[in-house]
Amino acid sequence: MDWEGGRLLLPFLQVVFHLYPPLGLVSSSGPLDLSSWHCSFSGTCECDFRPDLAGLECNLAVNLVGQQLARELLMKGLKGFVHNNSPEKPLVMSFHGSSGTGKTFVGSLLVPHLFRSGLRSPYVHHFSPVVHFPHAEHIEQYKNDLKNWIQGNLTRCGRSLFIFDDMDRMHPGLVDVIIPFLGPSWVVFGTNYRKAIFIFISNAGGEQINQITLDFWRAHKDREEISLKDLEESVYKAAFENPQNGFWKSGIIDQHLIDFLVPFLPLKQHHVKRCVASELTSRDLEPQPDVIQAVADSIPYFPAELKVFSAAGCKTVASRVPFFL
Repeated sequence: MDWEGGRLLLPFLQVVFHLYPPLGLVSSSGPLDLSSWHCSFSGTCECDFRPDLAGLECNLAVNLVGQQLARELLMKGLKGFVHNNSPEKPLVMSFHGSSGTGKTFVGSLLVPHLFRSGLRSPYVHHFSPVVHFPHAEHIEQYKNDLKNWIQGNLTRCGRSLFIFDDMDRMHPGLVDVIIPFLGPSWVVFGTNYRKAIFIFISNAGGEQINQITLDFWRAHKDREEISLKDLEESVYKAAFENPQNGFWKSGIIDQHLIDFLVPFLPLKQHHVKRCVASELTSRDLEPQPDVIQAVADSIPYFPAELKVFSAAGCKTVASRVPFFL
């Protein structure tokens, strides 16, 4: 019987499954109903997944300041994945750059453009090392919990998004437990997971990105001339060889499981001014040029003697604005 024919039996079988639940079919949220089981193995259910890539692209163009390369790579990865009805593996992306350059902002911007319920969607999962994995001595328990959580939620819905924030603060070796879910297999632990999206966010490699961008500036090359090829090897090396971050000696890098490395470049003062103007507008205030300039001037830049790039991107803009009103 094909899946179309099988749908005719769903009402009857759901009653049977309710009265006599099959052993082993459980998710992180409890026993599965038949529709969840059907979605897991057939790959035909989209759950809450309602991608609006045109809207996302427009939103990024307007609100993501100074990150043309990141925007292009992100959209390329999402378009290719979303338009593929039968992907060979999940989409795995890794955002790298120094603090305040827009990595976390992009992660939050993605969600409402991919899932109908936005940040409230039960199929969007966010992990923070400080909140979810705070104690190094419990790493083995965290590994088991993380594996079960990923497996359970992918069983519930293959169209799920998993965001791992602050990977540079994650315990080394922890995320390697999810490697079986990132490769090009059809079924892992009885779960069809090829339509999932995994996003890693990290400051690792930020120093290398900043140095390469500065080298371009010193060579009188435009910042927008920088390509992924100029950055990729240095960023991966920095993440892989640093024992203080979650990608240290990680099989995720070693086995080339990341589909798109998305680098975020350091911001110049005119980028910071755009952030200030946006912040003033969000407060229903007139973006006055003197206030914008004062806030931008108060932010530290590097190199210190030349003040070319913001040392903290736009991270402190919101907290600085009130002092200049």
